[in-house]
Amino acid sequence: MEEVDVEPTTTLIPGVGLKQKHLGFEWGPGDILVYETNFRPAGAGSGCPSVHVVRKDEDIYSPILRKLFNESHHIFVGLQNITEDVPSKNKKPQFVSISKNYRSVIRACMEELQHVAVSTQDVTLVCQYSNQVSILLATELIWNLCEVLFIDAAPAGCLLLHLLDWVRLHKADVDEKAKEVLQSDSPTNHLAYWDVVISFILQGRVDEARHVLTKQASVQAASRTLYQLMDTLLHKMPVFNPSGTQTLTEFDMKWRHWHEECDRCLQDKSFASNPHLETICKILLGDEDAMLEHKELLGTWYHFLVSRLLFSHPTVKPAELHYYAKSSMDMFLDSRSVPEPLDSILLAAFEFDLHQVIKDCSIALNNWWFVAHLTDLLDHCKLLQSHNLHFGSNLREFLVLEYASGLVSHHSLWQLAVDYFDHCPEFGRVYLELQLERVPLETERKALKVLRICEQRHMTEQVRSICKIMAKRALSNNRLGSALSWSIRAKDAGFATLISERFLQDYCTRGSFSDLDLIDNLGPAMLLSDRLTFLGKYREFHRLYGENKFTEAGKLLLSLMTAKIAPRSFWMTLLTDALPLLEQKEVIFSADQTHELMFCLEELTSDNTEPKPEPPALGEDVETAKLELLRLALARNLAMAIVKEGTVEA
Repeated sequence: MEEVDVEPTTTLIPGVGLKQKHLGFEWGPGDILVYETNFRPAGAGSGCPSVHVVRKDEDIYSPILRKLFNESHHIFVGLQNITEDVPSKNKKPQFVSISKNYRSVIRACMEELQHVAVSTQDVTLVCQYSNQVSILLATELIWNLCEVLFIDAAPAGCLLLHLLDWVRLHKADVDEKAKEVLQSDSPTNHLAYWDVVISFILQGRVDEARHVLTKQASVQAASRTLYQLMDTLLHKMPVFNPSGTQTLTEFDMKWRHWHEECDRCLQDKSFASNPHLETICKILLGDEDAMLEHKELLGTWYHFLVSRLLFSHPTVKPAELHYYAKSSMDMFLDSRSVPEPLDSILLAAFEFDLHQVIKDCSIALNNWWFVAHLTDLLDHCKLLQSHNLHFGSNLREFLVLEYASGLVSHHSLWQLAVDYFDHCPEFGRVYLELQLERVPLETERKALKVLRICEQRHMTEQVRSICKIMAKRALSNNRLGSALSWSIRAKDAGFATLISERFLQDYCTRGSFSDLDLIDNLGPAMLLSDRLTFLGKYREFHRLYGENKFTEAGKLLLSLMTAKIAPRSFWMTLLTDALPLLEQKEVIFSADQTHELMFCLEELTSDNTEPKPEPPALGEDVETAKLELLRLALARNLAMAIVKEGTVEA
């Protein structure tokens, strides 16, 4: 795409420029944070510092428009699942159906916005809703035209029928006006009577026009013949039937005969006595001046275009549309007026310049929703093959990535963005990895959602990063069980060791373990680090002791010390835990095992390599007493073990 030569939209920030404030800013994924700095230029006023968030896309924060994003997401995913092995031509009915689904979602949101705008009392909200309705109206108008011209790709004959439906759908005020006229006391004397008749004819709704004209014929007996003649002309007007047996050539010949009949009536001055009927006859002949006299009824140049084609060239081919569109716009718009962005977009569509349509929509519309979904659908229709960008990705992927990147900044819509990234084969995964790292993890529930997404896509680094963040957060809140669970999930041996140390410290302080369910069910995860292995095995020792399995508990306790798994600082605790086993009537430790325990005790007491602070006198007495008890218990147990083993040998 070439550079866009347009002025960027100006965003007003409250208070800026009034007191010579010095501002700083920070870029975010979808927002800019603007804040007042501490810098105060000479003469600057004082006041409370302000912070303002400038959002790139305000629409995602509208509750009603969020429905548009949610519903269209389901349609998008369904479109991606259409199998590629079927030829594109055979999939055309599916693509047309998907296009209509998108339009129905737009229309549903538009109707809800209109309803809310009517019921609300807030003037600001009414203005906001009205602007959103105008944007959605334009969006649906453009999409509908693209559906007719590109997706459905109607041939000559059918093309005009689709364009008539397009105009009727977006110019529906004539129905309300007709209802008002026909329900009045005297329809024929109503000020809008002839406006209704001509509006129906300009839209090709001949039967409705004939019905309204019968009201006039019934009250004007003198002019009944004229009305009957007009009714005959309208009744004879040929309409192409794509499902019939008539060929386009036969229809064209029949239409020319009818056109000649209308011309004879005008030349014969058959309607000279009734200006209204004469105007209608001129319109039936495709008289452009007669149509332009009713600009207010047409409303837009594209309505004029379709009416002009209806009465002058009903078998128009797609390739001829651009000529009629450009001339119709030039004739309808004032020579001094500049076309609106919508006019330029529609003209580009009539010229079959898809690239220009997408480019102009990207500039004119306030978010990426429209261009992303329309381009995706057109790409599936194989209509964008020639439009590739110079910086790697194709046009479809570029726009989908931009749209999805905007969704990520929203607190609930971020999950929708994942599917959009998934269906961007070239850069989607890279974008997803970067964006998931920026998703704020306010709760464990949200963290688990992000984690599941990463695990499903084998994003190892992101999984580890999320688990580390949550583990540190849980540890700072003193939730050791949650912290240990997250660190195991992250496979972070260092952090698991740190948390295991905290568990052991808590045990030393309180005399019991917290989060027993987690520690009891560590399984193979305890092998992540030596300290975690010790924690799990030490808890197993307590469980065996509680179940009175003293022999097994003793073996496990001794193995923890001799295998050097237990930290040296915890040896005294382990030896103290051995005291009840040494005092049992039944000999738990053999002579060799008792010697190993004695060796551990002596190694612990003789290790004076590290200088230690002087303990209080009371603490020293307790430690001395504990050592004496241990030595006495070990000596007794050794004697009992030797006697028992000697007796057995004898």
